[in-house]
Amino acid sequence: MAAVTRSSYIFVSRLLSQHLCRRSFRLQNFRSSRTLQQITFRCSREPQVFSRRALHAASACCGPVVQFKLSDIGEGIMEVTVKEWYVKEGDKVSQFDSICEVQSDKASVTITSRYDGVIKKLYYDVDATALVGKPLVDIETESSSAEVIQEEDVVETPAMAREEHTHQEIKGHKTQATPAVRRLAMENNIKLSEVVGTGKDGRILKEDILNFLAKQTGAILPPAPVQEIQTPPPSPPSTAAPVGRPVSTSTVAKAPPPRATPVFTGKDVTEPVKGFHKAMVKTMTAALKIPHFGYCDEVDLSRLVALRTELKPIAESRGVKLSYMPFFIKAASLGLLHFPILNASVDEDCQNITYRASHNIGLAMDTSQGLLVPNVKNVQLLSVFEIAQELNRLQALGTAGQLSTAHLTGGTFTLSNIGSIGGTYAKPVILPPEVAIGALGKIQVLPRFGAGNQVVPAHIMKVSWSADHRVIDGATMCRFSNLWREYLENPASMVLDLK
Repeated sequence: MAAVTRSSYIFVSRLLSQHLCRRSFRLQNFRSSRTLQQITFRCSREPQVFSRRALHAASACCGPVVQFKLSDIGEGIMEVTVKEWYVKEGDKVSQFDSICEVQSDKASVTITSRYDGVIKKLYYDVDATALVGKPLVDIETESSSAEVIQEEDVVETPAMAREEHTHQEIKGHKTQATPAVRRLAMENNIKLSEVVGTGKDGRILKEDILNFLAKQTGAILPPAPVQEIQTPPPSPPSTAAPVGRPVSTSTVAKAPPPRATPVFTGKDVTEPVKGFHKAMVKTMTAALKIPHFGYCDEVDLSRLVALRTELKPIAESRGVKLSYMPFFIKAASLGLLHFPILNASVDEDCQNITYRASHNIGLAMDTSQGLLVPNVKNVQLLSVFEIAQELNRLQALGTAGQLSTAHLTGGTFTLSNIGSIGGTYAKPVILPPEVAIGALGKIQVLPRFGAGNQVVPAHIMKVSWSADHRVIDGATMCRFSNLWREYLENPASMVLDLK
């Protein structure tokens, strides 16, 4: 009887073992498409447990390789130049990690990863041209294949590219931050949406969290680390120079940096025009089709120099460097309220005029990337201090090469401070579709006749205006210039019209 029972037990045990082996084999075949390595199963008393563990390890070691494509950046841009790679093949990346920096003919953009995974292939070399919709890199992801396919379908959909472009959106500011920064914010009960990020593409850095904690009064943009474009600073009081009088450029200017030694290669070098230079070719070709009307004048800034001398330390105590440009920009905005035709735009055939409600006044900047013209939005609603604050921010972004399309488009009127480099007069070229532009010369201390016909030193600045003569006549340009000059020569009068 015991022998029969033992034989029955052995029979049932073998039958169950074979059943489990067949079950494990079917599971292996079902999951084999998700793994690259062969899994060996052994029929034992615990085959099911072993097979699950092996399959889990195999699926976790590698995932599907996807092509991360360059999505639509907007503004009709179809190609960009790869300026710098932040990763190399074999590097592990997480979502929002920077992959590369690309430059179009309008702006520089930092491309960030959509996935967690490992970089398998880079499709372009530095300075190569990448096309919208084509792969940038291959990433071996840690997501399931279904999730990856779904995300890739979203990226490739042209109708949704502008809306779903969260990882490459220039104006995004989707509270991008590393896990360490997020943890720091969580530990201090700080909402990331309330913090202004100073990193690339608005990324929130550790310093931003610490500054927010220190102030506890809201996110305040840090001052620009470089000097804002401005005219020569005033000199300290002395017997040789009255209070508030700036010393001439020749006496206060620092020694120019040593020039780079010329390199003679002995052969001609031909390279394509691309990036911002390509944009300049296109813009200036269109601009020179406009019949320009020129008008020049000079402005006595003696009172403004004295006023800025008083306000400069106050602005610095608030973390903002105050130059003359905020006054020039605000005076222009006040003048545009009286002459809205100068804040207008025309279509290509000059058949329609659009009067712009917002005063988005651009400032031409000389950067390492070339001539860029970011603009201060809605100047008609800003104070002089707020304009200075925004100029500090734009200057810092320009120096770092981080000006985006949002900063460089939408301008309605432009001022070019050529005097920050040198020169008194210029012939500025209108930036279509705008209809007017002004060029500011350097401030010089020159003799002028004052009260009682006495010769006194005056702080004189030349200004050169260019207007689209198809829609603006000389008298309108002259009247606007006179009003702008009055605001600057008597800066106290600006208080009456400030809003």
